Amino acid sequence: MKFRNTAIIASALAIGTLGACSESTEEAKEDLAEQQYESQEDVLEEQADLAEAQGDEAQEEALDAKADAMGEAGDAAEDQVDETM
Repeated sequence: MKFRNTAIIASALAIGTLGACSESTEEAKEDLAEQQYESQEDVLEEQADLAEAQGDEAQEEALDAKADAMGEAGDAAEDQVDETM
């Protein structure tokens, strides 16, 4: 049973690796950009939450606006990947 699970996991990893090989360099760059935007969006949202907890409404709104912009940029990067596929 343990060998079977190991074989299944190894097969899944191999298939994932083969899939990654078929991805173009441009698609990989766009995926990375999307992930970076989403990561920055998450950080900004957490900072906005902190500003809200501290009662700094102006700072919260500014951070929320920046987070929204990062989210839109990430969506645009994702759309570029989808269009190329």
